[in-house]
Order: sequence, then structure tokens, then C-alpha cells
Amino acid sequence: MKPIHGLRVWLIFGLAALATASAPVAAGDAPRISTRSFRADFLKFCDLAVRELNKPLTPFYSRTDDDPTTHHMPFFEDAHAVRALAVAHDMTGRRRYLDTARRWSDLMIVYQRGMNPPGAYYMNHQRAPGQTTGQWNLADSASIGMGVLATATRCKSPAERERYVASARALAKLTMENYVRPGGGISNGLWPEYDGPWWASTAIFGTLAFLLHEETGEARYLDCAKAALRWLVQTDFRDFKPITFQQRPSGILFYTFEFYLAGLKHFPPETPEHQAILKQFDAALEWMAQHQKSRGAAVPDYTEKNVDMAGLPYLMYGFARSNPRYRGLVALADGELDYIGRLLLGRGEPNVSRLMVWEVMTWGMMSYAERLRPGALLRGSRSGETPAR
Repeated sequence: MKPIHGLRVWLIFGLAALATASAPVAAGDAPRISTRSFRADFLKFCDLAVRELNKPLTPFYSRTDDDPTTHHMPFFEDAHAVRALAVAHDMTGRRRYLDTARRWSDLMIVYQRGMNPPGAYYMNHQRAPGQTTGQWNLADSASIGMGVLATATRCKSPAERERYVASARALAKLTMENYVRPGGGISNGLWPEYDGPWWASTAIFGTLAFLLHEETGEARYLDCAKAALRWLVQTDFRDFKPITFQQRPSGILFYTFEFYLAGLKHFPPETPEHQAILKQFDAALEWMAQHQKSRGAAVPDYTEKNVDMAGLPYLMYGFARSNPRYRGLVALADGELDYIGRLLLGRGEPNVSRLMVWEVMTWGMMSYAERLRPGALLRGSRSGETPAR
């Protein structure tokens, strides 16, 4: 298996919602779409993801590869689909959704066993199992860990569940012993472009750490995640670097605010961290209001640019669930999710072997999952299943 050369970290993309900086969000004009319609589209995408994830695997080499006979995506992209398939299993009990998540997670563990440094996940690009040189990114690996952990939380057998949890723990051990910096920020593993604490690795591993605490109850994961959040929230997301907001706006919003959404309940409303999160989310909503396609923005469709825009309704629903000031976001997110469904399904079955279509679909699946099973993407097995909206 060859490593990929010359690939830069590009796990950042874009979209967002509405609001004013300090006032509650208004109800908005966007229609509220029926749950039945969203469920039907979500399950179509889940079935497409099952088919795609069960194709023969080849390494990711090119963003233009659209060979329909192989699966050739970076594994952090797949993790979004796996997390959503776990929620689809919650909703339907269909074995194929969990079986696909298990198969993918089993493969991640096999690769992980051969990785150097120990505990790292293979990303399906760059440093491969058995290699001791080359780039390895913690941010990508933390996304993979969330897919493995989502699989764990749906397993009924304690032994099977613990096998997947142990895999995520191994990445956490590597990270907490080597890449957590003084002050709580987290560097991006073996990334040659920048070795300081970085917003993406901090946010994505921080979310994984919150989820590990949710699953295990262990304070060390919560302490690490809270320290990471305190470090990150000191900087406005519009001032992040390297990879600036101007370069990757929707990706910064997705990863940063999923982290904040996961951590919000651990910081009471009166704390500075909680207030800073809401203030920054209001600014994010202002950007979304101007850039979401469903609200008339003159921007390319998301399969052409800012693919992670499809994940932003997830944030809108999540914050609406967490704070009554954002309840008006549900209708606006419904309008955006309806646009994403029409974008992908409006001309028949989408070509998910094209990377940017796969990206929009898998980020979109997370938005559908939050719409249909609020909070399920961030739950652990100890917290039980969440009710449908």
C-alpha cells in the first residue's frame, strides 16, 4: 500500500445559518418539511452508503477519481457516514446499517494495529501501516475514532463494545501523552506544516474526548476535552490559523461548533466559556444567513465548493435543541436540508464515487441524523437511545 505524497490537510469545508449577535433567533420564513420526507431521503442515503462502503477498497490518491467499482475515500470522510448509519440503526433496527459500521470499524482496527506511532489510525492516505515515515494527522484520526466509537455504542455484547472502545482509547492515549500542549490546545500529530496547537485537531479530538467520557464515564477524558475547549474558545473562529476562515469557512464552522455543541452541557450558562460559545455561534449564524444556498446565496452548489455546508444544519438543529433562543433555527435548517436532498436526488441516484458528492452526502447524513434523532450523534451506550423528533 503506497502512501500519498503531496497531499495537504484539507479536512475543512463550509456552511452555516442565521441570527443576530445578541438577540434570540427569529422563526424565519423557511418552510418546515415533513419528518416522513426527511426519513425517506435519509434512508436512501444510508442505503447508498452501505453499498459504497462495501465495495473493494483502494487508497485515496486523487480528488477526481470517480471509479464506481471501488471505494477510494479518506477514512475520515467515511466516519461521517458510519456515525449516521449508527443512528439509522437506532431508528430502524436494520441489521445492515450496524453490520456495515462494524465491518468498517473492524478494518480501522486492523490497520491501527500496524500503525506507527501505536494507536494512530490509518487515514487511507499518507503514512500507512508498517511505515515509519510520512505525514500522519491527528485531526483525521480523531474523526475515524468517532466512527469506531459510534459503532461501539450500538453493540449489545459488552466484549464487542469494549473492543471498539479500546481502539478509540488507544488513539486517546497516544494523543494525551504526546500532542496535548500546555494550556489545553492539541497539535495535529505528525503534520509537517505546523507543529503547534491547532484549532482543527483541538476541536476534533476534543469532541472525541467528550464522547469517550460519555461512553466510559472516565474523568480524564472530560478533563482533557474541557481544557481543549477553554483553549480554543479564547480565539474567535474567524481568527483561526493556519487554514483560515477565509480559506475554509464552512469546515471551520462544522468542526468547531460540533465540539462546542458536545461540550456545552459541561459548562453552565453563567460560565465565560458558555457565553463565549453562544457569542461565537451568533457570529457563525450571521455568516450562514449570507452563504446558505437555500436562503438565496449566490454561491456554487455544495458538490462544487464548501462540501461541509451540508453538515451545518446538524449544528443548527443541535443548538436549537440545546438553547431555546435558537428554536427558530429548526425551520431554517429544514429548508437547507431540503435543498441538500434535492441537490443530491433531484436528477436520480447521485454518483457517490465522486469525492465531493460523497462528502456532501455524508455530511448531509449527519444533519438528517440530528433532525430525526436529536442528540443521537453524541450519545454513549450508557445514555441510551434518544427519542425521535
